[in-house]
Order: sequence, then structure tokens, then C-alpha cells
Amino acid sequence: MSSASRDSVTVVLDWGTTSFRAFLVDREGSIVEAKESAQGIQSVPKGEHARVLSHALAAWRNEHGPLAIVAAGMIGSRNGWLEMPYVPTPAKAADFAAASRMIDLPEGDRVMFLPGLTDPTAFPFPDVMRGEETQLVGFGLEENIVVVLPGTHSKWAEIRNGRIERFRTFVTGEIFATLANHSFLSKVATAKANHATDAFAEGVALARDDSGKAGGLLTRLFAVRTGWLAGKIAPEEMKSRLSGLIVGWEFAEARAGGWFKDGDTIAVVGDDDMVEVYEAVARAFGVRLAAAPADAAIRGALAISGRGRR
Repeated sequence: MSSASRDSVTVVLDWGTTSFRAFLVDREGSIVEAKESAQGIQSVPKGEHARVLSHALAAWRNEHGPLAIVAAGMIGSRNGWLEMPYVPTPAKAADFAAASRMIDLPEGDRVMFLPGLTDPTAFPFPDVMRGEETQLVGFGLEENIVVVLPGTHSKWAEIRNGRIERFRTFVTGEIFATLANHSFLSKVATAKANHATDAFAEGVALARDDSGKAGGLLTRLFAVRTGWLAGKIAPEEMKSRLSGLIVGWEFAEARAGGWFKDGDTIAVVGDDDMVEVYEAVARAFGVRLAAAPADAAIRGALAISGRGRR
């Protein structure tokens, strides 16, 4: 079948460390269908990625013919299918396109691997991201603004003059998961974090406390335990309070690092419930919020690949 058969739809692939997600997108950029599984790259032996992908997309191929696939994220990492380079900041959409790589598969599919992004100005070592750069491009690079991308490793990025100017990573989600499940708290806490509770808001308030009485983060973290010992925090509230403290501390650190000040407008970009959580914390820190599309990653992948609305 000719390459013309690949014009009607595009598959946007988000193949991460622990999960596989694929989106079938039409000419207008709308999602027609999605597939998701727990078959992340860490569970796929080296050299087996093409076979796994072919099997996962077989039904779409049977219906639409050979597929045009745009692959972003950890599938292009050292532990993935094909290690892609990092484009240095400042970077625009065309820079990602220029550093991409195309491979053809036996069934006629064609995969475009997108590069990651590195900020060589970060101290002490260059910072990196894979996948979030598509969200930034999909959000749009026209407005000068700071964009927050919640996640296991949250990113704060500055967009300026049509480019991604700089970014920094905060290991917020990973720190919370480690403390909630593998620390002294895990032996006492009896419920999952609930971001709509007073306990979460109290954790955010503790992160915002700049009176000097609360100490640094390490001292404040232990207060989740001492609050329980003092009978002030119930076991079912501990993870919610911990989550509020850690997410709040991300904002406190970002503010101290000059990423925002009271009254600034920022955007929170993502496609899960953590977007609402981060927006609530942003408001608590006196920040205004710009609108952001939930499908920014797909928009960005299509824009970089040149397969956007056509």
C-alpha cells in the first residue's frame, strides 16, 4: 500500500517506562481511539519493540493500512527502542523536527522518533526531559509564560520569544511515593492521599510557612509523624498532608528559584487529575492560571512531525 494510505490518520505513541499508550488521531487532530497497557519499555526485551508495537497496532493497520507513527517519550531513551539525542535549550518546534529520526517497519508502518530536550545551563549538571517537550510545543510557544508539567518528575519550563528557553526538574511525585510507601509513614498511614481534604490544604500551608519556625523540608516532613504522635493528625490524613507538603514545597522552591512571584500567570499542562491539584496549589501561592489544553502532548507531536491539522 502506498504512503498515501498513511495520510488519513496518525498514531501518536507515548511509550513510557511502565506503560504503553497509543492514540489514533484523525486529520483534524481529534482522537479517534486509544489503546493502553502496562507493557512499558522496562518489560520489553531489547530488540522486541517492533514486534510488540506491530501486535498492539494490528487492528488499526488492518482498518487503515500502513500507519504513520510519531513516537515521543522514554521509548527514545537509552533504555528504550532507539536512543534519541537531546536538543539543547533554547529550542523551537523546528529544532525537534530536525533532530528526529524515521524508520520503516516490515508491515509498512513508518515511525518518527522525536528527540528529548536538555538544558545545559542547569547546575550542577544539564537537566533533561523526554516527552514533556511535546506538551510544551502543543501548549504553544507564542506567549512568554512559565509552564508547569506535573508528574513523577515535574518540570517547570520558561517559554520566551517562541522558544523553550530553560527548564528545571522537581522529583516531587517520586519523593511522595517513596515516603508514602517505604518510610515510617507507611507503617501508620491508613488511606491514600486525597487532594480535596483539609489535610492536603494544611500540608500546602505548612510548605508556604515562611515564618522560620517550621525549619526546612526535612524537618517539616517529620512533623507529619510528630503530628500523629501528638494526636493532631489522624492516620487516614497522613498521606494527604504529606502530599500537600511535598507539592507545596515544589512551589516554594520554584518561587525561591525565581520561577514565579505573587500575581504572576502560569500554565499547568497535563492530562490527568494532577493538573487540578497543581492548579489548586498555584492559587494558594497567589498565582493566576492560563488556560491549557488537555491534549497538548498530541498537538505537540503532530506539530513537530508536520502532521497537524491538514
